[in-house]
Amino acid sequence: MAKTRELATSLISEAVSRLVQEANFALPDDVIDALTRALEREESPRGREVLQMMLDNNGVAANDSIPLCQDTGLAVVFVEIGQALILSGQDLNDAIDAGVRTGYRTGYLRKSVAADPTGDRVNTGDNTPAVIHTEVVPGDKLKITVFIKGGGSESVGAAKVLQPAAGVSGIKQFVLDAVRAAGPNPCPPLVIGVGIGGTLDAAGLLAKRALLQPLNVTNPNAKLDRLEQQLKSEINESGVGPAGWGGRVTCLGVRVLERPSHIATLPIAVDISCYCLRRKSVTI
Repeated sequence: MAKTRELATSLISEAVSRLVQEANFALPDDVIDALTRALEREESPRGREVLQMMLDNNGVAANDSIPLCQDTGLAVVFVEIGQALILSGQDLNDAIDAGVRTGYRTGYLRKSVAADPTGDRVNTGDNTPAVIHTEVVPGDKLKITVFIKGGGSESVGAAKVLQPAAGVSGIKQFVLDAVRAAGPNPCPPLVIGVGIGGTLDAAGLLAKRALLQPLNVTNPNAKLDRLEQQLKSEINESGVGPAGWGGRVTCLGVRVLERPSHIATLPIAVDISCYCLRRKSVTI
């Protein structure tokens, strides 16, 4: 029998509290690099001005520990739990929500969670509950990734079950249609996450996980890498440009994940993020 390790869930609360603040205060290095390259490539004077403002905004937010955006989002938390790990203390979900609650309060982050979405939509007042995805993996460690998702970009996502005959051309068309419909609303330049396969819900989760993939790493699947580059090129030909003011850079990157699906289906989901792609991880 493998040796087990015990981890107090209070440590998870502390980590989540720190991560929700750090993610809201500074962009990941790969996103900063992508914005810097976009500034070098952009030809539109107004587009260049917008991109420079985005980079300057990140510098001020990181230096002063203030939010990158007034929409400090919904906390989406991905947890990889080692199968040799024993959690002690309160329930895992409760521990994560406690961390979100503390982080949003002490970081002076806007609370944006509405209870009873089909009713009065009263604000919960502490940005909980978080959306939590857990996965059991080998080992005795626990990895937490906090992804902060704003309402503007989340509201333009799309999902559908295509007919298998649609093929790659149908997949590309669905993604491009979703991005064109979104237009300037999700604050471009965008990062596009695409999930293909499984079931409709699985495709949606894949699309969200795709946004966690670094922008500076080549997709190990050569077929998907070609699809990513083709989509990025076509999206950037749309002319929407930074903040919708026109230009060459509408998209910083496209990341695609796939999994097997039923022979009679081709599920696809598109998850769009604004330039403010806020994600942060820690392993404990």
